Amino acid sequence: MEATQDIKDKVAYIIAVISEFAARHSLSTAQAYRYLDRYGGLEFVTRHYNVEHTLSFEEVVDDLTGYCHRKGGGLPSTSSAPRPLSSI
Repeated sequence: MEATQDIKDKVAYIIAVISEFAARHSLSTAQAYRYLDRYGGLEFVTRHYNVEHTLSFEEVVDDLTGYCHRKGGGLPSTSSAPRPLSSI
């Protein structure tokens, strides 16, 4: 039963991250989902969920923006003080 709740929590978190990413970059949630999927952002946030969910949404969106940009995405980082992913 606990594992089911963990999965629900993770899914809810990822949905919130997609929504925050969309808002930051003036995208629809569908566009944000496709962008994050295409450039590995969804895999990144899933793989690093244990760390990422302890950060603010602003920091998570900064991480995803930089990660996807390095993977070929065209959205520029909008953070005033980017955090290196190696600190995660």
